[in-house]
Amino acid sequence: MALIHTYLRFNGNAKEAFEFYNSCLGGELSLQTVGESPMAQFIPDMQNNIFHAQLKKEDMVLLGSDMVGEEGLKQGNNMVATLECTNKDEARELFTKLSNGGKIGHPLEDQPWGMIGDFQDKFGVDWFVVTM
Repeated sequence: MALIHTYLRFNGNAKEAFEFYNSCLGGELSLQTVGESPMAQFIPDMQNNIFHAQLKKEDMVLLGSDMVGEEGLKQGNNMVATLECTNKDEARELFTKLSNGGKIGHPLEDQPWGMIGDFQDKFGVDWFVVTM
């Protein structure tokens, strides 16, 4: 079965964001700057920006970069990273860590089918934390 991975775009702070996510979620973080990529010669003013970021832990994969088209970065509510946790304790821990410095929309609460809560993190990314 195919997996869906979330890809996040940032405006020059992808490294900071991915280091934060790594500190909350754990896993293996790899970062490649524009200067380290084949695109280095084409965008010399972005050498230190992140060309590709990947955070991987077991089946979880989070991707992103500072690469944005000519229209620029437009924060919106059309993208939500959904973190499906294996149990309530894990959900509570990750909700608390990831929402730190952000804005909670709905606190993590029990529902008939599991738990759900949502927030916007300090980087403007919307998240759902759920258990099934």
